[in-house]
Amino acid sequence: MPDKWEYPWFASWDLAFHAVTFSLIDPPFAKHQLIQLLHVWCLHPNGELPAYEWNFSDANPPVHAWAAWRVFEIDRKQRRKQNPNDPGDLIFLEKVFQKLLLNFTWWVNQKDLHGRDLFQGGFLGLDNIGVFNRDLTLPNGAFLSQSDGTSWMAMFTLNLMRIALELAQHNPAYDDMATKFFEHFLYIAEAMTDMGGRGVGLWNENDGFYYDVLNKSDGQTVSMRVRSMVGLIPLFAVETLDPAVLEKVPAFTRRMEWFLSYRPDLAQLVSRWDVPGKGKRTLLSLLRGHRMKALLRRMLDPNEFLSDYGVRSVSRYHLQHPYTFWADGQPLSVDYEPAESRSRLFGGNSNWRGPIWFPMNFLIIEALQKFHYYYGDDFTIECPTASGTFMTIDQVGAELTRRLAQIFLKNNNGERQVNALYPFFQKDEHFRDYVPFYEFFDGDNARGAGASHQTGWTGIIAKLLQPRAGYEQT
Repeated sequence: MPDKWEYPWFASWDLAFHAVTFSLIDPPFAKHQLIQLLHVWCLHPNGELPAYEWNFSDANPPVHAWAAWRVFEIDRKQRRKQNPNDPGDLIFLEKVFQKLLLNFTWWVNQKDLHGRDLFQGGFLGLDNIGVFNRDLTLPNGAFLSQSDGTSWMAMFTLNLMRIALELAQHNPAYDDMATKFFEHFLYIAEAMTDMGGRGVGLWNENDGFYYDVLNKSDGQTVSMRVRSMVGLIPLFAVETLDPAVLEKVPAFTRRMEWFLSYRPDLAQLVSRWDVPGKGKRTLLSLLRGHRMKALLRRMLDPNEFLSDYGVRSVSRYHLQHPYTFWADGQPLSVDYEPAESRSRLFGGNSNWRGPIWFPMNFLIIEALQKFHYYYGDDFTIECPTASGTFMTIDQVGAELTRRLAQIFLKNNNGERQVNALYPFFQKDEHFRDYVPFYEFFDGDNARGAGASHQTGWTGIIAKLLQPRAGYEQT
């Protein structure tokens, strides 16, 4: 954490978001940070990334490849201001790709319990978001097929595929690796739809949402119907491929078309790979149009996930309707807790049962931008749900950005919502313009909560505040 006062420690997935933020002002430093965790002295020989200093062996969400690709893109854009033909720092990209191959293999070997392309991983940085501690081994041989763990891995495969495609344009030896990750993405999509060929998936058609599934030792499965960020993470596994890119990697394109032609059972699971979108682009996603709309209706409902200041980590529906799971005669419940946790279970005071967390909101917005890049302005969704107002997917992303920015920017009264309950910081001339970047924010009023100087991943707001073509800056 870039803070010498309160939190002088590292966490691998926090660092990934730090790097993207730092790339705006110091790309070499951002690249160095990402490479540092992949150094031979940090990366375990088996490919495991260290999670944080008090427990190297925990599993954080695998976002390192995403961060490396985003830092590469941001750096290349800056370099091309000097040289329009600059290919970007390919040496950096190749370095991280080689090490991330080891990390991907570790995930497949260690976190896919039964070799079904359905992943576990424990709490995966989301601490208390589940009914029980997801880091512990469940009794009687039960295990959890995690919507978030599996979706993170689907995102990981697409990130590595995209990096391989970039490298393959300069070295055809990477063609095969791009194909490998494309195929693995399809296998994960199949697993999420049908676990072990038994017709049970992570998607609940009645609720229009993704859930973790508890697998009991007797073969029974239980859908853990907690409407949480866990069910929104499948949005993150999305990639668009431009014709210009595919033309530069003809071997990959041929293999992709062959695979999808001979495995139509997998092709139909992945959104519109063979239907050219805006600009004849190709879309790879876990969500076809119907499921994406159903998921967005939940996410954009003010009575569920959408607050005035971003997307909550748990639906507000659970305020009046807690989810309760009975285990050995004991009730285990999840309800809506918008700010600090009422319990120190599963990670102390860190709370994922309602607050707004910036890294997840940032990834939601990026995913929406990718979907819009494919669908264009023809695809609209009601935002907020039941409001009668329809927006393009890109406009929804811009609206979420506006809501998140309102946490920090002064309102008409000259006040910042982050200090909603802290009048001293709101008014005092020595504090009012020194904006604290809290760990998370109240899901109802956006006041800062948790660590008050967690200036790492919350600093990703800087990227959201960067000007974007076609939008007026406020």
